[in-house]
Amino acid sequence: MNRLFWQNKKVLITGHTGFKGGWLSLWLQHLGAQVTGFSLAPPTEPNLFNKASIAENINSIIGDIRDSEHLSRVLQKCQPDIVFHLAAQPLVRESYQDPVGTYTTNVIGSLNVLEAIRHCHSVRAAVIVSTDKCYENQEWHWGYRENDPVGGHDPYSSSKACMEILLASYRKSYFQAADPSLPAIASARAGNVIGGGDWAKDRLIPDTLQAISHQQPIYLRYPNAIRPWQHVLEPLSGYLLLAEKLYNDGHAYAQSWNFGPPASSAKSVKWLVDYLLQQTESKIELIIDKESAPHEAHFLKLDFSKANEQLDWQPRWDLATALDKVIDWSMPGKHSALSMQTLCIQQIDEYSDSKTLTL
Repeated sequence: MNRLFWQNKKVLITGHTGFKGGWLSLWLQHLGAQVTGFSLAPPTEPNLFNKASIAENINSIIGDIRDSEHLSRVLQKCQPDIVFHLAAQPLVRESYQDPVGTYTTNVIGSLNVLEAIRHCHSVRAAVIVSTDKCYENQEWHWGYRENDPVGGHDPYSSSKACMEILLASYRKSYFQAADPSLPAIASARAGNVIGGGDWAKDRLIPDTLQAISHQQPIYLRYPNAIRPWQHVLEPLSGYLLLAEKLYNDGHAYAQSWNFGPPASSAKSVKWLVDYLLQQTESKIELIIDKESAPHEAHFLKLDFSKANEQLDWQPRWDLATALDKVIDWSMPGKHSALSMQTLCIQQIDEYSDSKTLTL
C-alpha cells in the first residue's frame, strides 16, 4: 500500500459508525484522506465511534442506505474519488429474527449505493464489502475461492450472496471495462474479524472478555465451529490496497477478492475461548447453549491466493498476535493515559510496520 496515495483523496464510507467502518475511518484519517461517513447512528452503547472520537476529523452524516434520495444527495455533494460500502445488517442471528430488515439493508441498500455511484461522476473506484458467508457452504475443509458458487442457508448469508449477484450484474450492465471513464468496482470478502472496540451483539470475543471481566460463565453455541479468524486491520489493509489498484489501474481489478487469514488461523470457537482464558489467567465456567442456536455453518475457510498473487497482499499477524492485540486494547486501565483513538492509531502503525507472515 502506497501511503502517499491517500493524501487528500476524497473518500466516502458507508457504515462508518460500525466496528470495521470506524477502524477504516481512523486509518484513512491517519493517511491524510478527506473522509465523509454515511451511516445509521452507532448500533450499540458503548461503541467505537464515540469512544474513539471518530467524528472529530471527518464529515459524519447520519443516514440510512435504504433512503436512496438522501444517499444520492450526499454523494453529489461530497463528490468522492473512492467509495467503501460497509453498511450492512451483519449478524446471522439477527437475520433470523428480522429477515425483511436484513434483505432490505443488505440488498436494496446496496442497490441504492450502486445507483448513487452510477450517477456520481467523480467516483473512480469502489470497494463493496461482502463476507466469507456469501459462499454456498459445503462444509468442506479447503478454502473457498472467488469462483466458487455463492449461496446461503440463513437470511444473512443469502442476502450477501444476493448482493454479490447484484454487483456482478451492475458491473456487466453499467460499469463496463471497455469504458475507462466508468468507475471500477470490486467486492471484498473477509472472514470473522476481531479487534478492540467491537461491542456488537453475539460477538464471541467481546462476550468472552466481558464474562471474564465480571467473572461470569461463558455461553457457547457452537464450540466446535471453525472460522477464519483475523484482526480487523488485515482485511482493511486489503480493502485499501484494492481501492488503490482500482483507482490506478481500473477495471483489471474489478472482480471479487478474498482477504482471509493463513490456514493456521482457522480455529474452533472453543480454542479461541481457551486461549483468552489462558492469557487472562481466568478460570470461569464454559456452558454449551444448544437451545438458543439456529443453524450456522460449521466449517468455513477462505483461499486468499488470488489476492496474494495479483495484489501482493498477505496477512501480517497470526491468530495469537491478533488475540493479544485485542486483549491489550480491551484490558481496563492498562492504557488509562491513552485515548482510545490514540490506541487505535498506535495499533494501526504497529500493523503497518509489521512484516508479512511466511506462507
